[in-house]
Amino acid sequence: MHGPGRQALACWADKGYQEAGSAIRVPFRGRWDRLSTGQRAVNTAHARIRALGEQAMATLKTWRLLRKLRCSTTRITSLVQAVLTLQLTCSN
Repeated sequence: MHGPGRQALACWADKGYQEAGSAIRVPFRGRWDRLSTGQRAVNTAHARIRALGEQAMATLKTWRLLRKLRCSTTRITSLVQAVLTLQLTCSN
């Protein structure tokens, strides 16, 4: 996943990714009522972080521009940044 001079990018995933690697952060397994108070707090924080990513992906999927776009991934990144800046500016 990472070679010399490169760091792993942390990824917050759901419980289905247990043992996927050290860079994959997953919540504690088990029934809510059997988890310790600390584990519950970690799972709650984990869910909040994941929710932000899920909302961002849902927003990107609604952009018609991205469904019709045919160019390099470098240019797509710049376009997404520009559109997101405009969207956030208009919504505030």
